[in-house]
Amino acid sequence: MRRKVIAGNWKMNKNLQESISLIKEIKLAALSVTGKVEIIICPPFTSLETGANLLKESPVKLGAQNMHFEDSGAFTGEISASMLKSTGCEFVILGHSERRTIFKETDEVINKKLKKAIASGLKPIFCVGETLEERETNRTETIIEIQVKNGLKGISEDEIKHLIIAYEPVWAIGTGRTATPAQAEEVHIFIRNLIHNLYSPAAAENMIIQYGGSVKADNARELMSMKNIDGALVGGACLKADSFLEIIKGAC
Repeated sequence: MRRKVIAGNWKMNKNLQESISLIKEIKLAALSVTGKVEIIICPPFTSLETGANLLKESPVKLGAQNMHFEDSGAFTGEISASMLKSTGCEFVILGHSERRTIFKETDEVINKKLKKAIASGLKPIFCVGETLEERETNRTETIIEIQVKNGLKGISEDEIKHLIIAYEPVWAIGTGRTATPAQAEEVHIFIRNLIHNLYSPAAAENMIIQYGGSVKADNARELMSMKNIDGALVGGACLKADSFLEIIKGAC
């Protein structure tokens, strides 16, 4: 049986002191759900090392929000997988719609990042999702299929055991709009079938597929009650310990 996984994507929020306060609150709150759900927080790069130290001997795992696919070099402002590993990171979010749209990351770039992350011992949270225009023109499945196939190109069945997929409809991220549980479940089933066809029935059954897109305390439980929704990638609601904990409880 797949375990529910709740990950908090802090995006460009919280300076170091604010991060320390929030991590301490989340760490304390997580004690009430220890063992019931896997919890990951993804603060800004500037808070990763401090976060790792604060989370020692805690069930809460640490992730980053992005990374480069090269090991080192003249890439001003970028962070490598080995740098993330050295801070204590276990996870990294890759392919987020904000990286795709604002920073123009292509499927090819995301594929390189996924390969590098896995080879470096990081567990990627691989994001896919369609825009509002793509949904309204009935291209959701076409877009998801392209993103999944291109993103996982050259990645073996053994390697995808270390990967989480997050379905994030772009039209629901930070907009207050949320896919209905039925809409989200439909796409999760489609993604699981893609994994079945690309790899095997076992790979599909074991693949953790999160939902992301305006997940809040008041809709988390209903979303995660769906058979194929294995947790959530949370945005704004993870920036306060109490709302993040309520979402986590919704997965228990």
